Order: sequence, then C-alpha cells, then structure tokens
Amino acid sequence: MRLMTPTTATRDSLEGLALGDAFGERFFARMRPAGEAIELVRARRMPEESPWHWTDDTAMALALVRVLAIHDAVHQEQLAESFAATYLADPVRGYGYGMHKLLPRLAEDPAAWREESRGLFEGTGSLGNGAAMRVAPLGAWFCADLEEVAEQAAFSAEVTHAHPEGVAGAVAVALAAALAARSRGAGVPDGRALLTDVADRTPAGVIRDGLRAAADLPADTEPWRAADVLGNGHRIRASDTVPFALWSAAHHLDSLTDALWTTAEGLGDVDTTCAITGGTVAARTGLTGVPAAWLERREPLPDWVDGL
Repeated sequence: MRLMTPTTATRDSLEGLALGDAFGERFFARMRPAGEAIELVRARRMPEESPWHWTDDTAMALALVRVLAIHDAVHQEQLAESFAATYLADPVRGYGYGMHKLLPRLAEDPAAWREESRGLFEGTGSLGNGAAMRVAPLGAWFCADLEEVAEQAAFSAEVTHAHPEGVAGAVAVALAAALAARSRGAGVPDGRALLTDVADRTPAGVIRDGLRAAADLPADTEPWRAADVLGNGHRIRASDTVPFALWSAAHHLDSLTDALWTTAEGLGDVDTTCAITGGTVAARTGLTGVPAAWLERREPLPDWVDGL
C-alpha cells in the first residue's frame, strides 16, 4: 500500500521526539548517578558516549506514524499489530513491564488488544506514560482539527494504555503538539495560555489538574522546583510525567535545545520527559538550532522515514 506523505510538522515532531528520547537517555538513572547527571545538565555539557540510542519511546512513535502514513487515521487493530511487530523486532529498547506482557500477546492476535489492554494491572488498564511519550507526531498530523487530535490520540492510547489517565496523558501531549504545529511561521505562543488551552481540552482528572498547576507556575521557575511540584516521571505514570514535560515545552517553544536542557534538569524518567518535550517543540521549530554534534551522535531513524 502506498504511504501517504505526512506534514512537515509531523516529520519534524518525530525527529524531535527521537532526539529528545536519545538525549534524555544520557541522563537516565541507569546510565549515570543523579549527582553526575545534574552536574552535567547544569553545565550544559553532554556526555562523550556515542551513539545516542533511542528507546521504546521512539520505537512506538515510529510504529504509530507508520500506521498514520498508511491509513491517515488510527486503525486500532493495525496499530496493535504495528506495536507488536516493532517490539518483536527489538524487545530490549527499554519497554516497561506492561508492554512486555501485552505486546507478545498482540503479536499472536492483534484483535485481542481490547481485552488485553484493559486487563492489565488487575483490570484497571495502564495509567503509565507510554501512550503520551509516543503521540506528539499524531498531534502534528491532525493539527488542523483539535477535536480530531483529541479523538485520534485517545484511539492510539487505548490499544496499550486503557486507564482514563493513560488516555488523558496522550490527549494532552497530542493537543500541545498540535498547537505548537499550528503556530509555525507565527509568533511564539504564550506558554501559560497554551497550557491552559490544553488543560481545557483534556478530560477531567489528575492530568488536567496537573496541567492547570503547570499553567500557574511562572516560566522562570527553576526546573527542579517545577519537577518537585509537577512530577518528573519517576513514578512512570502519565500524571507525574506530562505536566512537567509540557510546562518545559510551553515555555521554550522557540528553542528545542533550551527545552531539552530544561527538561533534563528535572531528572526522573528523563528519556520520556525529553521525548514528550522534544516532540512538542519540534512540531513548531523542527531541528533548527540543534548542535550538529547532537544530530551526528543520535541513532538514525529507519530508512523508511526518509521515504515518507
């Protein structure tokens, strides 16, 4: 089947997400102690290792974008199949417990996602940050219609993260990326206004409350203080990941580099917070201003992305 051509903003969002993921992974707890990580971040000094591998955040974003490129919509059974095939091809990208349990089952029967996704975590469904971390390119794809953004984001989340907060996290990130994409070529949006708009369109719950708290934080709040208030993904829940990542993005919508450094200073689940921030900001900026050395070190995306 012929792949449809995505918007420039979608491709840019995917590139920014992958860069943020790989960048943030350099500072993740399994890579180096927190004291060393924060010293590097505050000095804005990158570790020397190369290449910068991306994680399951990017792997699942690629699977999602491929479905959009083929169908111009989230077809949930096809998305389940795409996630499962991506997982089986490379299962050591850092997937969480729930995905190690769910995705092999979906490889056997993609149509089983309805029961299997909702059955995770003793029948509550996952409220983790996995649906939010991968969804920014979808927001850019559908940015012309914010209602469709929210609907398609929810569809994309339900396949793996059926808990209402898992879905709400994806909706919030997709909306933020859509608003960023809509601002391309125009003045930089006001961060507080963007966060308020996203909160107003996000389903009621803990994440909406977190976004309202993020909107109330001044732009010049120190990142570690913002992370203390909003969460930094340490609990691996959408509710303690999305508000901080979007706070950082909303106040750095003209500088992907500054946005990623700010997000990294919050520590926690750094690859995921930086993937969310990167995918959101790059929907507006692309990779403009990113140091060439970062792009050289980042693990490249698959060849098929260049053919979109």
